[in-house]
Amino acid sequence: MALSKKPVTGMKDILPQEMQIRDYVIGVIKKTYGEFGFTSIETPCVENIENLSNKQGGENEKLIFKILKRGEKLNLETAENERDLVDGGLRYDLTVPLVRFFSNHANELPSPFKALQMGNVWRADRPQRGRYRQFMQCDIDILGEPSNLAEIELILATTTTLGRLGFKNFQIRINERRILKAMAAYSGFDETTYDSVFITLDKMDKIGLEGVETELLENGFHKESVEKYLALFKGLETADNGLEFLAEELGDFLKEEVKVSLDEIMESVRATQNDCFELVFDPTLVRGMSYYTGTIFEIAMPEFGGSCGGGGRYDKMVGKFTGNDVPACGFSIGFERIILLLMESGFKVPAQPERIAYLLEKGLPSEELCKVICKAQEERKAGRQVLVVRMNKNKKFQKEQLAKEGYDTFKEFYKNPLK
Repeated sequence: MALSKKPVTGMKDILPQEMQIRDYVIGVIKKTYGEFGFTSIETPCVENIENLSNKQGGENEKLIFKILKRGEKLNLETAENERDLVDGGLRYDLTVPLVRFFSNHANELPSPFKALQMGNVWRADRPQRGRYRQFMQCDIDILGEPSNLAEIELILATTTTLGRLGFKNFQIRINERRILKAMAAYSGFDETTYDSVFITLDKMDKIGLEGVETELLENGFHKESVEKYLALFKGLETADNGLEFLAEELGDFLKEEVKVSLDEIMESVRATQNDCFELVFDPTLVRGMSYYTGTIFEIAMPEFGGSCGGGGRYDKMVGKFTGNDVPACGFSIGFERIILLLMESGFKVPAQPERIAYLLEKGLPSEELCKVICKAQEERKAGRQVLVVRMNKNKKFQKEQLAKEGYDTFKEFYKNPLK
């Protein structure tokens, strides 16, 4: 049977043109985040299955690529359940590996610790535009900082990076998990049903207020609670200040410190933000991960028509590993979607060195070849990019292909110099 030359479903080969843009974007990201004091780390792509299946990853835990035990540990005949067969899995995000990393090395790290991590993650998801089963994530996290300084720094570092990549007119949507819970409690929903309510609320932008009402009622929630809940969102539509409106309506259900905290974050960001983005309070923002404990945020780009990244505060996650909670907050850029938008817009990497192609005729004498190689080395020392290749029979087509790769100067070398 012939081998398949196509990648596995949901994964893709990356051609040189895209790789050039990816490398450039990675460079901008690392440089910008470095200016904000973030330092790079790396974690393995494989994690213990217990870490990945700890009921912290929301829907992603259903999408894990699981890894069978190896060698003598794998015994298909005596296996009674999945745990007898599986002991590891490919990471579905970078947050779980980061928290394990921090829990293991906390004594060797500064406090607060500002981490930058970039790497591939895997989810057995349904492939679609801008979404793959293997994709690059780019995360910045601050661990050990309990104050709003963490959220402010994360938002400013991320928006500065996107601005440097040429993105404009995008939104940072921001909310608070404690506001979501206060709204649900005020409406009379039982605390055990909050996650179900939030899953429906998260569809607001797709199904609208009426769709949310219909789904909540179909899920068996009391009509009085649903009506009281939706009345809050109807009031928000006409309110001049959504956060002030909710604080007044929710009363004792919402602690004053939550409102003050979110106000401080928004005021600080708006005081220093540039004109490439808008900060928007959005009480319908949920974020799927159940490990979020406070502030949550998301990048909305009109060009993409959806989220291009997000994050939030997860103060209880380190405690799952160590028994002691550590304040933590992170922001992830949707790297693959950013690359997709740049590719579709015809983005060209700026300030590239001059690219020269040396085309060598077949049979060029060794003495002449040495001269050409020396000349190429001199050009490279001068900062130019030089490609030395054999000349094809169809020289015109060869040049056309090289031009697509960015080569704009061609020098030809023949075995007979008179050519």
